[in-house]
Amino acid sequence: MRADATRNLEAVLTTGARMLAHDPSASIGAIAAEAGVDRRTVYRRFASREELLAAIYDSRLTAVEQVVHSARLTETAVPVALHRYVEGIIEVNRAWPVELTRMRAEPAIQDRRNRLSAEVERFLQRATDEGFLRADVPDGWAGRLLIQLLHLASREDMDAPRAADLLVETFLNGVGAR
Repeated sequence: MRADATRNLEAVLTTGARMLAHDPSASIGAIAAEAGVDRRTVYRRFASREELLAAIYDSRLTAVEQVVHSARLTETAVPVALHRYVEGIIEVNRAWPVELTRMRAEPAIQDRRNRLSAEVERFLQRATDEGFLRADVPDGWAGRLLIQLLHLASREDMDAPRAADLLVETFLNGVGAR
C-alpha cells in the first residue's frame, strides 16, 4: 500500500473508532469527512459499514496483541510487566476508544480475544503465585478489577505513564491507609 493510502486508512480507522465511541450511529460519510478523506475512498476499501467496524476492531485487537507481546508477561518481573501492560493498554484504549461488543460474535475475533484474555489470566495467576496478588479473592476477581481500573485510567486526564503508575500502585497495594 502506498504511504498516503496507509495514512488515509489509519486516519479512517482511528477517526472511526473515536467517532463511534462517541456516537455509535456515526455514518461512513461523517467518519470520512472527519478523517479528511472522500467518502468514496472509504467505500472503495470497505464495502459496508460492518466491514469498517470489523477493520476497526481488528486494528484494536492487533494493538492489544502488540502490547501483550511487548509487556513480556511470562518472563519479566511482575510489577514491571504489569506496568508495561497497563501503560500500553491505556494508550490502546485512548487511540481505539470504541468497544464494539457486537463484533464479539465473530468467531475469529472471539478466538483472538479469548487468547489474549487467557494470557492475561495466566499472568495474573503468576502474580498471585509469586505473592503480588491475594490468593483469597474469588476466581477472576483480579482480572475483572484490572479491566475496570484500565477503563478508569484510560479516561483520566493524565499522561499514560503517570496513569499506569497510579493504576499499578492501586492494583498491587490498594487505596487504604497503611
